Amino acid sequence: MEAIVLAGGRPDDPLAKRFDVPSKCFVPFGGRPLVERVLEALAASGLTTLVVGPEQPLEPAPRLQLPDRGGMLENLEAALEVAHSDKVLVASGDMPFLSAEAIRYILGQAPKAGLVYCVVRKEEIERSFPGMRRTYARLKEGSFTGGNVILLDKQLFSSALGLARKVVALRKNPLALAQMVGWGVLFKLLLGRLSIPELEARVSRLLGMPARALVVPFAGVGVDIDKEEDLVWLERGAVQRGQGL
Repeated sequence: MEAIVLAGGRPDDPLAKRFDVPSKCFVPFGGRPLVERVLEALAASGLTTLVVGPEQPLEPAPRLQLPDRGGMLENLEAALEVAHSDKVLVASGDMPFLSAEAIRYILGQAPKAGLVYCVVRKEEIERSFPGMRRTYARLKEGSFTGGNVILLDKQLFSSALGLARKVVALRKNPLALAQMVGWGVLFKLLLGRLSIPELEARVSRLLGMPARALVVPFAGVGVDIDKEEDLVWLERGAVQRGQGL
């Protein structure tokens, strides 16, 4: 299996401008660009990598670097076209605490599906990064934050690209997105009464391919860098935990 690392971003991103780097995935953390930490974890777990984003020297070097196409979905499509494996692991390039152990867990425990989306329990985040702000969805099984790693079947996903483009186009129109998902599902989600199997079933019907969630017991999968506050908080926390950053 190959891994696709999405390292693109807007040139006007506040973090990128603050550190004078081409995208936030190249912000230095502990003396290294964030994206290199992701590449290191993937390489240590035995995966060949493709990077989509600004062309910069990287260590460990990916098999292939592709230029940023201007959007996450466009970058993913470009990488899927040149990926060698039928299934791919897709990771964002701004996870400072992604580990090879977490990647091996995902590869070993992932259910068979066209799309596997990793999620992390709130308790796991708070245990490893107490006080860090994350966005959580409250389900029957507990509260979860979305992970920054997914597994995709290339052939099955290609049939769902039309819907993916529609979702991206409607991302700033909550009413239209709610109508697409279904009001019944949305209300149950808001009330915390929606279960993971119900959500999987709805997403599978929408995408036209089997979709499953994987609860990952590694907080680093659910922690990325969105703003400078995150970076400062994580660097301070890493020093306090004795990681020498």
